[in-house]
Order: sequence, then C-alpha cells, then structure tokens
Amino acid sequence: MRTSVWFVRHGQTEANRARRYLGRGDSPLTEYGLRQHDAVAHRLRALPFTHAVVSPTQRTRALAATLMRDRSIPLIEDPRWIEVDHGLWEGLTYREVGQRFPVDAQTRWTQGVDGRPTGGESLAEAAARVAAAWQELLVSYRGGRILVVTHATPIQLVLCFCCHTPIADHWRWRIDLGSITALDVYGSSIIIRTVNTVPPLGR
Repeated sequence: MRTSVWFVRHGQTEANRARRYLGRGDSPLTEYGLRQHDAVAHRLRALPFTHAVVSPTQRTRALAATLMRDRSIPLIEDPRWIEVDHGLWEGLTYREVGQRFPVDAQTRWTQGVDGRPTGGESLAEAAARVAAAWQELLVSYRGGRILVVTHATPIQLVLCFCCHTPIADHWRWRIDLGSITALDVYGSSIIIRTVNTVPPLGR
C-alpha cells in the first residue's frame, strides 16, 4: 500500500527577503510570495489529496488556503510542523545576532544539534517533534495522498529520517521558498519522488 506525502514550503515573506530569522513568528508575504503560492496551487491542482496538514503560521495558512480552493477535504493544524523556534534571534539577521548575542551565538554553534538560542529550540528538539508528527501521519493516513504545508527545516529533517542521515546534515537538503517535495512510502521503503521542485511563476 502506497502513502504519498507532498510537502510544500510557503512563499517569500518580507523577513525572508531581508534574510532575517523567521521561526514561530510571522512576516507579511511579498507580492512574489503570493505569486509563488499561485504557482504551487497550479502545479498541484490535479492531485486528489485525501488529507491536508498545515503548520499554524500566517504564511503557511495563506498557502494552505490557496491550495484548498475547490477542495472539500479537512485542513488540520499541527504545531509540530512549525519551523524551529529562534527565541531571541527571531526577526534578526545573522550579523545582528553576532552583534547583540555573541556569547549566545558561539555557545549555540559549538553545541551542535543540542545548541539553541536563548528562549529558543535546538535542532534535536525540533527533530523529536517532527519525527513524532511524521510517524503519526504515516499511521493515521496510511494509504492516502497527504498534503503538508510547512517550512524548510521540518522538510529537511524528514528527508534525513528517510535517508538515514544525521540531522546535523539537514542543511545539505536545499528547500527553497515555494517549493514542492514528494515522497511515496511503501511500509518501511520510501521512494523520493521529487525534492525542491519550484514551479514556474505564471505571468
């Protein structure tokens, strides 16, 4: 029995454009980001999804609303699919973090997957919640075609799980804004259908 899972990352926000840390907070979508949402919806329009899950942020909800047009399936919010919590780093650039929290930054990077910004979450903690959400999804919606509207890090972590690679190497999977990643799951066997496919924008 095949379970198909289609992950989509939200489109560009103002924070993304300014290269700012964006985790559990929110930032307005840019006009380009809205066009990305339309492009993803056009690419997936013919797929008969049976279930849909969304991370509870404004940017992912906006993409989910676009994708759910003319679909009657329920949309379930699951906070386990949210981006990594950046704590006090939220909304800052990499340079600003180094200027404002130099000790915090040094501590985080030296601790590897267990490092975290003050008030935030480590990669190991994020991986634990994403792993639980992933396994529950495969059990609860077995045999379905599932849409998951989420962020870059959860998608990267799932790819690490599927390929049995260390979560510390999650950054090796490039997951662009407005991209699609799809997996076909046959029991314990997983076929990677596509990774980081970015549909062309309409005119």
